Amino acid sequence: MFGMIGIIVIFAMVFGGYVLAGGKMGIILKALPYELVMIGGAAVGAFLISNDLSAVKHALRDVAKVFRGPKWKPADYRDLLCLLFELIRIARANPVALEEHVEKPKDSSLFGRYPRIQQDHDAVDLICDTLRAVSMNYDDPHQVEEVLDKRMETARAHALHSSHALQTLADGLPALGIVAAVLGVIKTMGSIDQPPEILGKMIGGALVGTFLGVFLAYGIVGPFAARVKTVVEDDDHFYQLIREVLVANLHNHPANICIEVGRQNTPHAVRPSFADLEQALRALKQEAA
Repeated sequence: MFGMIGIIVIFAMVFGGYVLAGGKMGIILKALPYELVMIGGAAVGAFLISNDLSAVKHALRDVAKVFRGPKWKPADYRDLLCLLFELIRIARANPVALEEHVEKPKDSSLFGRYPRIQQDHDAVDLICDTLRAVSMNYDDPHQVEEVLDKRMETARAHALHSSHALQTLADGLPALGIVAAVLGVIKTMGSIDQPPEILGKMIGGALVGTFLGVFLAYGIVGPFAARVKTVVEDDDHFYQLIREVLVANLHNHPANICIEVGRQNTPHAVRPSFADLEQALRALKQEAA
């Protein structure tokens, strides 16, 4: 929503200010299709050269994050804490009973209560792999913490690739705009014998290339890259929460304390309140009883 509003504001302020200052849109509109072909085509080609097919698809999917925002909402963080609480409780009461949930999370009735989490392979794998490692007596908190940190760092770097690719594209757009402008100047010099009013329009059309490259770089693609990075970092807190709770569990803290450690390490904007979480956990305890 805010992404679309931002785009509208950018276009309204830039072109509205230009028109209010007495500028004529005719010159821009006449040159725009050709400049877009040169600058946009060169940008797309450079993007394809610098990224493989999977990275291109990944970047195109991530562009939607500019408008959709973070995947995980406050209710999802509460559900995650409830899921982890149940898993920890089962693991301590009956480790054998935990296997059916860890080995086949898609068929697990426990994971099935939280379909949004169940559908996220990264979250499910992170939970199940860690709990499986504990069941194999690989339960040194510091070693597990180190493994989780490396795993999450790798996943974060992969998730941020789209942002880096878009930022690289934004960095190159002003230079491509200059290329288009130079070609326009070359075209103008080939018609140097024309009257000043015609040459003026041709030079104006050439300068549209410089304008377009800078405008797309700093007004569209650059902000897109920054927003994708922000959304990825926001969603990463969800996986950090899993890490905090499971590491606390390895230190043999009571289940309630493990969950509270995770809750307090959650950003305030998506952190469930203590009362809300306590009510949800109480309902789980009553259901289990």
